[in-house]
Amino acid sequence: MNHYKRNFGRIVAATALALVTSGSAWADAPAKFKIGVSMKTISAPYFAAQMEAVKARGKELGYEVISTDGQGKLQKQISDVEDLVTRGVKLLIINPADPEGMVNAVNTATARGVKVIVIDSALSPKANYVTQVTSSNSANGTLVGNWVIDQTGSKPLKIALISGEKGNPVGQDRRMGVMAGMMEAQLRKNGKADVTVVGQGWGNWNDEGGLKAMEDLLVANKDFNVVLSENDSMLLGARRAIESAKRQGILLVAAADGQKEALALIKAGKYGVTGLNDPALVAKTAVDLGIKVVRGEVKDVPKNTYTAPAAITKENVDKFYNPKSVF
Repeated sequence: MNHYKRNFGRIVAATALALVTSGSAWADAPAKFKIGVSMKTISAPYFAAQMEAVKARGKELGYEVISTDGQGKLQKQISDVEDLVTRGVKLLIINPADPEGMVNAVNTATARGVKVIVIDSALSPKANYVTQVTSSNSANGTLVGNWVIDQTGSKPLKIALISGEKGNPVGQDRRMGVMAGMMEAQLRKNGKADVTVVGQGWGNWNDEGGLKAMEDLLVANKDFNVVLSENDSMLLGARRAIESAKRQGILLVAAADGQKEALALIKAGKYGVTGLNDPALVAKTAVDLGIKVVRGEVKDVPKNTYTAPAAITKENVDKFYNPKSVF
């Protein structure tokens, strides 16, 4: 495991760092073009931080960035993409509202000569885009799951699961990544795996949704020792429900994101672990790579580009915690 962590981390960290840092020399380049960013919504802090990071990186490098907010509506985002293409963007960075619903809009943009980089949310492989920049749910899940077993040892895990929304492929990847990491670590340590999901709630990716889902899970299940959430926001709400119910001995585990409120609680010893899914790093990597693609400086880009994985715990939280960050 340690060998895998070192080598995987070195590869993706070096790649992401090279993309982010090498861009500083491009600011003086004469060939500039418009960059469009289409967000499915900015109502959640994570997505707002992602948009701001794209705008900031584009401005830093001397590019005009045109930003749009789909407001959680598929048709609005389709119209946004059409408008950005009409306005002459050469690079489109998109966080799609729907993996299938955005296919035609993206393919039309590509046919018009726009280079499309997908960030964070999944887009169907039927869409013609350059690459999708995300954190690795599998790599993060392995690290998070291993940390959980380091804390719990041979104890059977009884998990209350809080998921974002039904049918969401990102949520599925996140929960399966962590559970696979836990089971593999148990097999190595104990020669057997003992992981049970006692119930699943749906938190719609936000704090209030996590609170309500956890309240229902607490009523339905009296015996569990881990809450696994697919993001920090839902787990922050779940934590409030657990505190109100005065339940003790429950380990709080988030598959992602590294939200600053969660990191503050990790620092204080009141929250277990979260996977690194830094919206600013994802956004900056997408901008830097996209500019190189438009300028013909890189070719044969893989369909998936991953940022460096990490399990953020009390031992390393100071490396990631910034109380002034947007997210």
